[in-house]
Amino acid sequence: MRTLVVLPTYNEAESIRAMVERVRRSVPDADLLIVDDGSPDGTGAIADDLAAIDERVSVRHRAAKSGLGSAYLLGFGIAVEQGYDAVVEIDADGSHDPAELPAMLAMLDKRGADLVIGSRWVDGGSVVDWPWARRAISQSGNRYAKWMLRSSIHDLTAGFRAYRTAALRGLDRAVVSSQGYCFQVELAWRVERAGGVVIEHPITFVERTTGRSKMGPAIVAEALVRVTGWGVASWFGRGPAHAAAREA
Repeated sequence: MRTLVVLPTYNEAESIRAMVERVRRSVPDADLLIVDDGSPDGTGAIADDLAAIDERVSVRHRAAKSGLGSAYLLGFGIAVEQGYDAVVEIDADGSHDPAELPAMLAMLDKRGADLVIGSRWVDGGSVVDWPWARRAISQSGNRYAKWMLRSSIHDLTAGFRAYRTAALRGLDRAVVSSQGYCFQVELAWRVERAGGVVIEHPITFVERTTGRSKMGPAIVAEALVRVTGWGVASWFGRGPAHAAAREA
């Protein structure tokens, strides 16, 4: 499948070179798009250097930090416009292992999936170097979202994914309301409720060893409020998932 890997960055100067090398080694036929949000640490300049020596790497620069969701929506739009069959979400900090990508893309190609999620919370999945508190927050948050949204997905917040681009047509900021990490929950839920085939592929998530995590209390609070609102709305036949189902 013709594939575009989207790599959003903000202050990832310490990890971006190694991550691009790992992605290119794992899926050498894929193209890679770095979306940098005006990183003050020079990430954007490093990305430009990488693009200058590798025709499969390209860069989009944004003036300021504009959110993970909007970075991915930019990449998704490019993937659709340029006729890619698949588009990948992956973190730039090294937490996700690009070596899993061939298996994930094969599930799109051979098993007819619309979305393959690199899942920490299914049999065979795991996390490394997480304190018990963060593990508990992630697990309980995913359980709550799964129950509230009546979803069958165990890891709704996962950020390592491969989509069939056909499943993303028509999605833009007017449709996807979240721009933070809650974007992951909303988009997976939309694909699922629109009738898409979702497969969870077990992965090992490794805590970043360089840079600083973007996760914080405000992100957790946003997800809690939005998921609760979506769940309540869906019980009355409203909300983004039902809109997606009607449009499909």
